[in-house]
Formats: sequence, structure tokens, C-alpha cells
Amino acid sequence: MRRSAAKLTAVVGQALLAEVNSGLIARSWSPSLEKTLHQLGCREFLSSSLVAGVIDSYLHRHPSLAFGFFNWASQQPGFSHDSATCESLLKSLSASRRFGSVEKIMKLVKSQKIILHPSAYRLLISSLLCGRRTQMAFNLFSELGPLVPQIGPEVSNSLLAVLSSEGSMTNAHKVFDEMLHRGIQFNTLGFGLFLWKACRKTSLSEILSFVDRVRNANFSGVNGSVVGLLMIHGFCSESRVKDAVSALEELRRKDCKPDFMAYRIVAEKLREMRCTPDVEMVLKKKRKLSVAPRSTDYRDFIHDLISERLLNESKEIGEVIVSGDFPIEDDTLNLLIGSVSAVDSSQAVSFLKFMIQKDRFPAQHSLIKLCESLCKHKKGDDLVEVLNLLSSKGYFKTVDTYNIMVSFLCKAGKVKEGYNVLQELKRKGLKPDVSSYNSLLDACCRGDLLRPAKRLWDEMFACGCSGNVESYRILIGKFCEVGEMEDARQLLYHMIGKGLEADESTYRSLLFQGNDPKLGLQIFKQCMEHDCVLGRRLLNPFIVFLCNQG
Repeated sequence: MRRSAAKLTAVVGQALLAEVNSGLIARSWSPSLEKTLHQLGCREFLSSSLVAGVIDSYLHRHPSLAFGFFNWASQQPGFSHDSATCESLLKSLSASRRFGSVEKIMKLVKSQKIILHPSAYRLLISSLLCGRRTQMAFNLFSELGPLVPQIGPEVSNSLLAVLSSEGSMTNAHKVFDEMLHRGIQFNTLGFGLFLWKACRKTSLSEILSFVDRVRNANFSGVNGSVVGLLMIHGFCSESRVKDAVSALEELRRKDCKPDFMAYRIVAEKLREMRCTPDVEMVLKKKRKLSVAPRSTDYRDFIHDLISERLLNESKEIGEVIVSGDFPIEDDTLNLLIGSVSAVDSSQAVSFLKFMIQKDRFPAQHSLIKLCESLCKHKKGDDLVEVLNLLSSKGYFKTVDTYNIMVSFLCKAGKVKEGYNVLQELKRKGLKPDVSSYNSLLDACCRGDLLRPAKRLWDEMFACGCSGNVESYRILIGKFCEVGEMEDARQLLYHMIGKGLEADESTYRSLLFQGNDPKLGLQIFKQCMEHDCVLGRRLLNPFIVFLCNQG
């Protein structure tokens, strides 16, 4: 009886995954998988719907397998790919950002004149922009022609924004023209970034002509005040203050009424240039003609910037708001602290200080991101300053929040400061848990502070806090590193006596860093008794180690 298409898809997909999940082959295409397909008689019922179904339902999260299955199907007599198979594979490759393979498939699509659904192009361009393959995204967009309206305005505006951010203004201008020609609605992100970056070299008259062209087409998706601020900021960043002053008046006539922040940017630039009379003139116009900025407008814009990973731009807009002490919501500040820390940890610290000055606290996830960045960039003193500031304001109240403090101080190599925090925690009547002790133990061992590590170990148990697997792994590893193998062995037995099972890392330290074969054999025997699977995995490398030791 002939099996249904769904049943055939399930049989093939499950067979391929079973072969890979067996662990006998690598998670990539292999002759073994082709043999499996041959045994299933897959050639007899091979179709584009089968290939697409197997990739979509079973191989989507395994791009190497999906690509291998696609290529295998290509080699079968009488089979040819169509839009369904190409779209299935492109979805898998895009999700995993296998852009080299994406490029190969798109060449196949072009050579065989396969027409993909607009949603496939939308997904591809979005994925390419996320992976910062902006030129590839632009090339694909340029080939779409009449299909551009069908990929949606969000993708087109994202492409315009990213091209502008990267300084590819020639290509950005082409996208801008194509969007106008095809009737694609602009949004604040795309049009705003385009105008902002165009202010570097483009004349004021041409900038204003861009505004007029979009207004005449469809301005409903654009926030005029935000776009106005971006233009003013762009001009002033390039010291084009005369153009900025003129733009304030022109924008007011074009439904892009500048808000207080735009006037302040111009006034501050004039003050920097010591043009006092002009400063007074601009401030007078601000009081008479300007409008108050709405925090929700800039919240939405900053969120859009960060979602497109335009972090430097979000940092600049955040600086404009904070430096002028303008309203900004907590969730926006938290987003700025957590995101901007990846590109400018010092500015992220400034955002945090601004928040604290307003008697507000950062969210825990934002603080963690900032601390991670400060540690990564070896800014230990800045980290201590931030944590001390928060501590003085009463931010740390629970064991969990103190653990964050201890953990990052230790990551930054500030062991003394971390230990002092541990003592402060005790003075407040809180009981430290094993997490804080492990952070300090690890920091001591990394800093070759073995004696303090031993004292800390004794203190941990004296306080009624039993070590866990991680605690033992840290200290055993350090004992092995410095050649104190007997102490390491005793600690292993102590660990086992507590009912804890040593992990592979601990046994590797004990087996491969000592020079006493008898002791090594005792430890290996202990390993086999408690975890024979791990023991078998370590057997061959242990034999090689013993042979190398003579």
C-alpha cells in the first residue's frame, strides 16, 4: 500500500535524525546518511514536496544536514529544485546565519529563474541585516524590482537605516529613491537615520528636498519632531551650525516642529563657539516656538535603534536626552545601560549615574550586562565605583543581589573588595551561600592566592555553608596545578564522602597533572567505581599520559 506524502516525510526525516543522534556520525552530511536514504528507497518517491517537508519539519535546526540533503536531492536523476525546496533551505540557513551557503542557493535560484515568495526575500534581507551582511542585503533588494512593495515597509526601512549608519550613503540614496518610486511608506527609523547621516555632506537645500518628497508621498509613518532633532544633531555634529539654525525655521514650516531638545543642541553648539548673542536668540525662539519633547516618542525610537543593533546611534540620542536633563522612562534607561555597555561602557555608566541621581535603580539584568562589559574591558576601578555607588544607595539587600556584587568584583580581580562585601553581608544578618564563596575561591586561585583560598575554604564550612561540586573542582584544580597532589586526593575523598560526584574536569586535573603513577591509578580506580562511562572516556588519554611519563 502506497504511503501518504506526510508519512513518507516523517519516515525520511526521522531516519536521518536517528542516524545523527546515534552519535556514530558527525552532525553533518555523510555517505552514511546517503546509504540510509538508499535503504529507504527514497529515490523512488523523491519529490520537491518531500524535500521541502523534511527540511521544514525535521532538519530546520540542522542547517548542515538540510544543505546536505538538498544537494543529495540535486544529484538524483530527474529531480530539480523549485521554490518550495529553495525556500525551505533558505529559512534554515538564514536562521543559522550560514550566509556563504545562502549565497550559493541564491545563485541557483537566479540561474534557474526560480521565483521565490516575497516572504522568503523578506526573511533573507532581515537575516542578512542582522548578520551585518549589508551589501548582500542591498544587492538582493536591488534585484527585486516590482516585488519590493511585497516585502513590506519594515524591511526596506531597516535596510535604509543600516546603510545610512554604516556610511553607505550612495546605496542608501538608491534605496530611498526606490522606496519613493514603489510607494513604500517611510518610518522614523529609516527616514530619520537617512537624514541624520546625510547631514554630513549633503547641502541643506537637498536635505529639505528629501523632507518635501516624503511629505508629498506619505508622511504618516514619520515622527516629524524626532526627525527634526536628528537633522539638527547631524548638522551640529559636523559643526554646520548656520545650517542648523536655518533648519530650525524651515522644519517648523514642514510639519517637523523642532522640540526643546533640538533648540538646546543648537544653543549648546553656539555656546561652545562663544557666540553669546546667537545663543540668546536661539533660546528666545525655543521659548516662543518650540514644543516639549514627548518621552514616549524617543522611547519608541531608541527601542527601534537597539532592535536593529544601531547601538552607537542609540547612545548618541541617549546622551542628548540625559545631558539636557529631559524626561526619559526607566525602561528606556535600562535598555540603554544594558545595550550601550557593549560599545561604550563609560557612557553606559553615565546613564546609570543619571538614573541614580533621579532616585531610581537599574534593573538587575541591565546591571549585569554593564558589569560584564566593565570586566571584559578591564575597567575594574569603574566597576568598584558603580557597585559602591549602588551600595551606598541601598540597592543591595538580598543574598542574591550581594552575590552579583561579589561575583563581578572577583571577575575583575578585586578579591579584597569582594571579601569585604562578604563580611558586610554577614554584618547585616544575611547568610552567604556557596555562590559567593565559589566566586572568591576562584578569584583567589586564579590570582595564585592559595593560602587565602584555604582559609576561605575553612571559613565557608565553619559558617555552615557546605561546598558543592564547583567548590571542590576549583580547589582541587589549583592543588594539582601547584603539585600538591596528596592534598588534591584528600579533597577528592572528602568530596565523595559528602555524597558529591566529581566531574570530568576534576578528574582530568587529578589524572593528567601529577607525576605519581600509583596515585594516578588509585584516582582512576575511584573514577571507574563512581562513573564507569566517564572512566572509559578517560582511559585512552590516561594510558597515553602514563606512557609519555615513562
